[in-house]
Amino acid sequence: MEDFLVGKSSNAITLLNFFIDQYQQLANITIHPAKTMIGIATPRKRIAYVTQFGRNFIHVVFPFKEPYADNLCFQKIAQVPGDVKQFNHHFRMYSFDDLNDEVKHYMKMAYTLGS
Repeated sequence: MEDFLVGKSSNAITLLNFFIDQYQQLANITIHPAKTMIGIATPRKRIAYVTQFGRNFIHVVFPFKEPYADNLCFQKIAQVPGDVKQFNHHFRMYSFDDLNDEVKHYMKMAYTLGS
C-alpha cells in the first residue's frame, strides 16, 4: 500500500487511514491496492473502492444492487452502464466528521451484502 500512496497528499492519506480504521472496527475487511484504486473486501468479494485522492478528500464508491436514494451522504448514485444490477454510490470524505452514522450504516450494509 505504501507504493500506492506515493505522491498523495498527507491530508488524503490521513483520511484514508481513518476510513480504513473505522471500517475495520465495523467489520472484518481486507485492503487490496491496485494501480488506480484501493479495494476494500470481505473474504468473498470487494465491497467498496477508494477511487480518487484529492488534496483534501478521498472519494469512495460503494456498489449496490439497487439505488439507495433516500440519504444525505452520497453525492451521486449512478447505474453502471449495461449492468441492471449495479448502482455505484459515491461518497466524498473531506473530514473525519463526514464519516457519520449514516455512512457507517451503508458501510455495514455493503459488508453484510458482500459476505
